[in-house]
Amino acid sequence: MEIANPWFIANGLNSFLIIIAFIVPKKLLTTAGYLHAWVLGVLVWGTLGWQGYTVVMFYFLMGSAVTRIGITEKEAAGIAENRSGIRGPENVWGSALIAILCALMTLSSDSSWQQLFILGYVASFSTKLSDTTASEIGKAYGKSTFLITTLKPVPRGTEGAVSFEGTLAGVIASGVIALLAWGIGLINLAGVFWCIFSAFIATSLESLIGATLQEKLDWMTNEVVNILNTFIGAFVAIFAAWGWSQFI
Repeated sequence: MEIANPWFIANGLNSFLIIIAFIVPKKLLTTAGYLHAWVLGVLVWGTLGWQGYTVVMFYFLMGSAVTRIGITEKEAAGIAENRSGIRGPENVWGSALIAILCALMTLSSDSSWQQLFILGYVASFSTKLSDTTASEIGKAYGKSTFLITTLKPVPRGTEGAVSFEGTLAGVIASGVIALLAWGIGLINLAGVFWCIFSAFIATSLESLIGATLQEKLDWMTNEVVNILNTFIGAFVAIFAAWGWSQFI
């Protein structure tokens, strides 16, 4: 039996899901956000199939869920996400640009680098989910919040602030999505470790960027920082795994 063209499946599936998304009353994305998510979904399924699509859908649903945690209190404190956590195109690509570049790179790579770019794809989403979870849990439940550069106490929601509760939640989140990717055969067990490791490094550096540069540079928006964050996560995972493979 001939297997259906993945790009045909990608178009049909994502078109169906977008129609459903427009019908249901609870919106997770803006109208433009859904259209950009359609493009993202088609590219992911076309390059990495259902396994890659499962990872991005898991990230999207979990990221949206953690954003809603303690939303009333965060809105009252003025530290909630814009539009009550409803994402737009800028959020879609800020979170997924590096991942989709890794996915596209698998089309023209040999088998060894193909696996490394797949690892980079998963690591970028591990990093972003870690960052989102750490930030939202820290805002909602962080008991002591410190500026990463000075370790001095600062209000929750401050750029560059970290908390034990948020950091722990971020590490767990990166591990959960990496384990999912391992469970569906996208990465190996060592890749789970590299995803958690790279997500921690990238999220820590993202906090450092937020504390030192973000408010000083007009062009360094949250979306730009997210792209840098996910790039660091993917880069660290790819080259750490590659470097380790040279010694074993």
